[in-house]
Order: sequence, then structure tokens, then C-alpha cells
Amino acid sequence: MALRRTARVTLAFLPLLVTIACVPQDNTPKAANKMAAPATLAPAASASGPVTDVSAPQPRTATYNCGADGMMTVENLGSSVHVQGPNGMNEDLQASPANQNSRYQQAHDAIVIDGREALVMKAGSTPVTCKR
Repeated sequence: MALRRTARVTLAFLPLLVTIACVPQDNTPKAANKMAAPATLAPAASASGPVTDVSAPQPRTATYNCGADGMMTVENLGSSVHVQGPNGMNEDLQASPANQNSRYQQAHDAIVIDGREALVMKAGSTPVTCKR
């Protein structure tokens, strides 16, 4: 009788033991998983959501044509941008959220940079699309 119970308990715990043995305890992939992983991972990937991947590296300083609104120069400072716009506008915008490099804002003004386009939003006015 005791032998039957031992055999049933062993069979019940066998899948659990196999699962524990296969899962790394220190969050490092096992040898088989390393080969299956892609060669390069997105450096800015985060658990909070998708990150826009720009195919070409962005220049440190870029000039955008905003049509009738004039020209705008954006200097990328890493976690912020310095914007010089028409009619003497100078403004520093912080990355929002801080772990990305395409959306910047301060108070009620914001800019979203996507490749060669920038969407500029100022408080109380219609958003403007500018192109490099």
C-alpha cells in the first residue's frame, strides 16, 4: 500500500521537477535558448510598451520645414531637445517618458519625432507637421 502511494506521489511531482529543472533560476538563458535568441535585440526595448525604431541614426541637429509656419531647428541632447523656432522661440523639451527618444514635452508644448517628420504641438494651436 505504501509503495503504491509513493509511486503516485512520484508520478504527480515528476512534471513539476522537470519544469523546475528547465527554468533558469538566475534569469540567464540556457545553452539551447541562446542559439534560438536573435543575434541583436533592440537596445531600448522596455516592458512599458513598444519603442519606435528609426531605421537610420538621427542627426544631432536637424532643420525642419514647417510650411507657412517657417523653419525649425532641433538639437538632440539625449534625454532632451533644444528647439529653435521662427520668431525667436527657444525652448528645451524633456523626453516624455524619460526612457525613449521620440517624444518630448514641457508644460503644454510637445514634439514627436518620427524619422524625417516632426509633429509640433503648441498649447492653444493646431498641431503642425514639419519635414526635414
